[in-house]
Amino acid sequence: MEEEDLRLAPRTKAAELLAWAEAEGRDPVGEEPLRTVLALLELGEGRMRDGWPELTSDAVEQLLVERLYLYVQPAPEQDPLAYGEAVRLLVDHQRAAKRLNAKRQERLHAEAEWQGEVATGLLRRADLVTWPRLYALLLHAAGVDVADDAAVRAWLEAFRELAPQERSAAYAALAEAGWLDELDEEGWGEARMLTVGMATDGARRLLEQGLMRRSYRNLAALNALGRPMPDELAGDFGAFEEAAVEVALELSGEWTVPGLAQLLVTEYPELAPEPGQEEIDAYLARLPQE
Repeated sequence: MEEEDLRLAPRTKAAELLAWAEAEGRDPVGEEPLRTVLALLELGEGRMRDGWPELTSDAVEQLLVERLYLYVQPAPEQDPLAYGEAVRLLVDHQRAAKRLNAKRQERLHAEAEWQGEVATGLLRRADLVTWPRLYALLLHAAGVDVADDAAVRAWLEAFRELAPQERSAAYAALAEAGWLDELDEEGWGEARMLTVGMATDGARRLLEQGLMRRSYRNLAALNALGRPMPDELAGDFGAFEEAAVEVALELSGEWTVPGLAQLLVTEYPELAPEPGQEEIDAYLARLPQE
C-alpha cells in the first residue's frame, strides 16, 4: 500500500488491462470507457481486491443501469456500447486471474452485454440528464471544439445571453436533431429544470461520498499493516470534504467535457441551477391543489 493510494481520485489499472488484452489478441476496447468503468466500479459500493473491483451481478448492474447515465456523456464519435464491452473485458481478465469461476464468468458476461445495451438507452433519455451531460450535448451539437477551453467559455458566454425560453428551445432541439429521445408533454418547463438540478446535485454528492469512502477504505488497509494515519486524512475534515467536492467536479468533467462541470458550478450557475429546499417548496406551493 502506497500513500499515493490515498489520493481521492481513483488510480485505475486501465493500462495494465489494455496491455493484457493486447497480449491476448483481444479486440481493442477504448481506453477512455475502460478508465471510466474502472473508476465508477471503484467508487461504488463493491469491494476492491489488489486494486481490482470484485465483480458481482449487483456491482455490474449498479454501474451500467444505475450510475453510468448520472455522469457519462460519450463524445459523438464514441460508441456507448463500449462501456458494456469494457466490463466484459474486465470479466475475462478476472477469470484469467482465477478470481472468477467459469460459471460466474458466463453469467457476468451475459449480464454486462444486455445491461450495456440498456445503458445506451438510458444515455439517450432526456428525463435522466444532469446539467454537465446536457451542456456537453449542446456543445457537441453546436460543433464546439470541447478540447479548447476558450471555445467552451465563449459558447457558454453566448448561451448565457439567451432568454430562458430560448435556452429551453435549445434543449428541446437536441431531440429534434437526434441527440436525445423526445421528452413527454411536460417538456423543458420549470418542473424539468428543478428535476435536472436535483439530479445533478444528487449525482455529485453520491460521487463525493464514493471518493471519501475510497480514501477511508485504503486507510483501513494501512491501519491493518500497523502504519499511522497519513497527514492527508489526519487534518481538518472540512478541508477533506472540500477536496472531495473539487475532485468530483474534475471527474464529472472528464466524463463529459473537461472543466465543464466546474465552470457550471463556479462561473455559470444561472445556466445550471441546483434548487434548494426553498425553491422546491415555492414551486410546489404554486401547483394547483387537489
